[in-house]
Amino acid sequence: MPAVEARVLHGLPVRILNTRPEIHTEQVVRRLTAALDLVARHAPHCYRRLTGDLAGLVVERFACRGAFFPDSRECLVELTFTVNPRHGLPEIAASIVHEATHARIARWCGTQPPQDRAREERLCRRAELDFGLAVPDGAIVVQRARNSLAMSAQDVAPVVDWREAARRVAKGDAAARRTPG
Repeated sequence: MPAVEARVLHGLPVRILNTRPEIHTEQVVRRLTAALDLVARHAPHCYRRLTGDLAGLVVERFACRGAFFPDSRECLVELTFTVNPRHGLPEIAASIVHEATHARIARWCGTQPPQDRAREERLCRRAELDFGLAVPDGAIVVQRARNSLAMSAQDVAPVVDWREAARRVAKGDAAARRTPG
């Protein structure tokens, strides 16, 4: 099992568990730093909040782009999403803004009951939308946020079978290890 690498980016502790040999940890650090730079530059109010609401960041393989872990107050940014050239820095930054909004809600209101998941998710998508409108090259962030905001409550905050999601991630990682290059 690869070791967890610890860094500090923008004053936030970052733990990186790089389980993919084709991914260079330094590339993860560069893109994550650049995404945080975007938030600091184009949404300073969000940046100030996220540095207070989050205890740190975690980068590792996961079944979605980002997640907020209320127990540790950490924001997860998915490893392959972070380095995938098909996803620009505004998308990575928007994911962090989204998860930091979950952190802010948890900090001020506690864990929300299941019937309020869609409402909370929409608040996070609105934060993404505001960020996408503020950042250069944010059109894809704006489009994704608007599409999500137009979804039904069930679709904007679906119930996820995390065991099945983890199984799919493991299957994808196994296939990546078998693929040369």
